[in-house]
Amino acid sequence: MTKPAQVPDKSPFDFIFQYLGLLLFMIGDGVEVGYLSPFLVRHGLTEHFVALVFTVYGLAAAVSAWGSGVLCDRFGCRKVIFAGIVLWVVPQVLFLALAVPSHSGWQILLTYGVRGFGYPLLAYGILTLLVREVRITQRGLASGLFWFCFTCGLPTLGTVVASLSLPVFGEYGTFWVAFVAVILGGSLSLILRGDGAGKGALPRNQVALPAPGELVGIIRANPSLILTCVVRAINSSATHGIIVFMPFYFINTLGLSSAQWMRFLETIFASNIVCNLFFGALSDRVSWRGTIMWVGGVGSGLACVLLYWVPAHFGHTSPIALYGSAAFFGLTLAGYVPLSALAPSLLPDRKGLAMSFLNFGAGCSVWLGPLIVYVFQPFVGVGGVMAVYAALFVLSGLLVYFIKLPQDLDAVSTEQSHLPSSFSFARH
Repeated sequence: MTKPAQVPDKSPFDFIFQYLGLLLFMIGDGVEVGYLSPFLVRHGLTEHFVALVFTVYGLAAAVSAWGSGVLCDRFGCRKVIFAGIVLWVVPQVLFLALAVPSHSGWQILLTYGVRGFGYPLLAYGILTLLVREVRITQRGLASGLFWFCFTCGLPTLGTVVASLSLPVFGEYGTFWVAFVAVILGGSLSLILRGDGAGKGALPRNQVALPAPGELVGIIRANPSLILTCVVRAINSSATHGIIVFMPFYFINTLGLSSAQWMRFLETIFASNIVCNLFFGALSDRVSWRGTIMWVGGVGSGLACVLLYWVPAHFGHTSPIALYGSAAFFGLTLAGYVPLSALAPSLLPDRKGLAMSFLNFGAGCSVWLGPLIVYVFQPFVGVGGVMAVYAALFVLSGLLVYFIKLPQDLDAVSTEQSHLPSSFSFARH
């Protein structure tokens, strides 16, 4: 006999150590974003091979992201978070101590690729903990705070730390500065307050790792799980793609400076940080799905076009237009924040599994973005790649329209009965 499911009753602010730990960890993870691609090229890799390195890293992240939710159900969130720290730290030491000094492309591919398993376990382990423990009326806020810390670190404050560290320690030394931030953040994230928060695992006789046949049955019964996965993959794909080719486009093609590129990237994520909080809280009052459709899908499609067109025409003449296009892109990306609140509502009794679908989509975005560059750039150039991203954003908005929550299916659950009237899931 199993115990009845406990109604989540915690506040997002009960998880302050997780938010701070995530912030520091992602700062460390994001320090390299603005200069890693050129750094690897200077160490003998081609731009094409660098795209492959990022793609392999993304594949590892996708696998890890998928496992994060179901592993939290089985073993508890704290153990999953700890595993993420280990799988980031050990490969990074090998990357810096062996692969980079040897100038071996395949060693770099292997060590950096394995490191891709690390951050999703920590980050999405924390996210799974939040959506399971925080009361549903504050789930949008909890998700907004999570993505605030995530994007504040990767790459916003990460690039700021890089800009301060690079003149002092150089590129290689800055990797070690990032390493220290990761250790500090990981340590904080393991400090869990309260008995429920510390365990985070359901009884083992209640939840087991899903067998393939069971997984297929769950998907057939709730195909919206696949839609949330696809939408989440599209959400961050452009973000992970532009760091592969946009530095070269800005500097080599448009003749803009490296400093302008770094500020452009910082502007995207600074805007996204603020708007993550805003749209997370607003979506609790208005509509999770509507926010994703119009701000995220349609808005990001338009912003993606401007991200290419504005620098090409106003990059040298109008800083306001240049950085304004970056800020608008960051704003529209924040429209996807309610996905983290919406996903666990699809499987109220197995939130970890529902989050695995969402997290798998997030992990897929890490390789999907660079893969689009790898496949399309040789044939259609930078403008064509940005057009592909824009089309995918619009497609994601259309897919959200077809996501069916239990209310739409007249399947009323205990948790959903706690939804206030301000939660509007009507298709609009």
